[in-house]
Amino acid sequence: MANNVKLLLVDDNPMVLRMLRDALTPLAIVSTTTDSADALLRAVDDPPDLLVSDFRMPGMDGRQLAEKLKSRPRTASIAVVLLASKTDINESLGAQEADEYVEKPFFLKQATQRIKRVIDKIALEKMSKAASTDGVLRGSLSQMNVIDLVQSLEMGRKSCLLTLTNDADKCEMYFSEGQVTHAAYGSLLGDPAVFKVLRWTGGSFQVNFEGKTTQQTTNLNTQGLLMEGLRLLDEAQRDGEVAGEKVSQEDEEDVLLN
Repeated sequence: MANNVKLLLVDDNPMVLRMLRDALTPLAIVSTTTDSADALLRAVDDPPDLLVSDFRMPGMDGRQLAEKLKSRPRTASIAVVLLASKTDINESLGAQEADEYVEKPFFLKQATQRIKRVIDKIALEKMSKAASTDGVLRGSLSQMNVIDLVQSLEMGRKSCLLTLTNDADKCEMYFSEGQVTHAAYGSLLGDPAVFKVLRWTGGSFQVNFEGKTTQQTTNLNTQGLLMEGLRLLDEAQRDGEVAGEKVSQEDEEDVLLN
């Protein structure tokens, strides 16, 4: 289900533009253009939440486009994702040039996942602004699942208490500057508690930005928790599959783009 994040996608290659548009449309409200000058006019007239732009383009390149938007008060808060080669990222672009980079060439699925992290972060910030006056953000895991929530809190460097409930089950995760410091789910504490709830597909969440703790029960950082949790989920899924099963149609259709 598309959320209310507005995304402007800019690439002078029509094929890349079309494929990225189709992949991102379920995640955001996507508008596209092949021309960076046109993108600037559009963004000034109706600012998007996120600009996803190719770096190497004729005329004004992606960095120049981002710089022009950042220099204007009306568009200064737009998040930026740049599509660039490894050489350009290492030699021409700095860490502060964009919120995220997608290294070219890239597989469509990989690029979509990286851009989705930024979309989720923006969506969480929008939800936070609309939160109730008690400072607690409430939502359904059908809006944003556990993995996306945790990644968004990490990217936003949030300090808070995330409470997840699913029927009679409840898990509490405390964050400090985006890092999970303590988690409790029944008798499980720390890393095992986090791994247990990553598989939840239903339930609700609350984010209390006043929630704090001095407990430290986790051993891995947030990215480590997610990577290990996903590995365990994948392992469990593979155990349930028939040996020699063919690659899924989704994997077969993943495309390498330059």
